Amino acid sequence: MSIEKLQPADKGAVSVYMPYYQGTRRQILPFAISLYQQGSLEGQRNIEGGDGIPFVATWLVSKLPAELTRCRLQFDGNAELSYEVLMANSEFINHLIDVIQNFKKWRKTDFSQAFYRKLLRNED
Repeated sequence: MSIEKLQPADKGAVSVYMPYYQGTRRQILPFAISLYQQGSLEGQRNIEGGDGIPFVATWLVSKLPAELTRCRLQFDGNAELSYEVLMANSEFINHLIDVIQNFKKWRKTDFSQAFYRKLLRNED
């Protein structure tokens, strides 16, 4: 499903996560949880000065913010270009909020630089 067609998650699912977010992030939270509940995302990693690289991100869905999510990204349909990252659901949903915000701004489905730093273990 396209990010444009996301419907907000139910209030019960959203209320559990609400304490983890502030300001405008709370407005996007119901859509980010809906995206999270799908368990996958297809997009394109933009490469400066070049063509984007398609990816598929998958994860197992659970209900609690403190539980861990293992997200797997596979680039260009190539198993050798697969990466995994493990983080708390609340942190992962925060990255999905970024995906939605970036989509609204640039009409492209991609994760943030912060997510890729974590994925590639290059955090500051």
